Amino acid sequence: MSNRRTGLILDFGGVLTTPLLPAVLAFEQREGLPQGACLTALYKDEEGVRITSDLERGTVSQAEWNEFAGKMLGVPADNLMGRVFGALRPEPLMINAAAAARRAGIKVGILSNSVGLAPWDLYDGYELERLYDVVVISEQHLLRKPDPELFEITLKLMDLPAEECVFVDDTEAYVQAAEQLGLAGVHNQDPRQTVATLSEMLGVDLTAS
Repeated sequence: MSNRRTGLILDFGGVLTTPLLPAVLAFEQREGLPQGACLTALYKDEEGVRITSDLERGTVSQAEWNEFAGKMLGVPADNLMGRVFGALRPEPLMINAAAAARRAGIKVGILSNSVGLAPWDLYDGYELERLYDVVVISEQHLLRKPDPELFEITLKLMDLPAEECVFVDDTEAYVQAAEQLGLAGVHNQDPRQTVATLSEMLGVDLTAS
């Protein structure tokens, strides 16, 4: 039996896009906020963590999150999520690698924690449904990474066992959660290194255009 892995599952923000943190820091600078204000208000504050997790699960709307975060940060709520991540751009190395994997017969899926789909859509312009075999957005399943059930749903849609899949995320805890379920994990910190690692793991040159 072949040990060749036949599935690749990619996070979206911070994997198919440029890194999240520089975009957030640029937002803070544009808004005249102190560096680290978003981290403190939304990822260290207990209520901020709760509402952001609820947003990812789809039980809080992006508009509701905008209102909450605007008050926490002392900035206007209008399209706040879009302003926070306004500097994000596509990451061509990873997007091209995913396309190369599909050309080689590897199934490629997206597994992303949602930031809400309206009024601002993080995924707009990336043609996910056309370019990838499976697209799993957390809010559409009322779950969020690292919930094991969300990984299981993705594997079922991929129609592949965990042992045949590689999972890539920029959040190490989510990579570890995937590994506990039997997937091979790659913590994306540098796209060039990630592509090289995936090329070796999948047995395919993902740098080929």
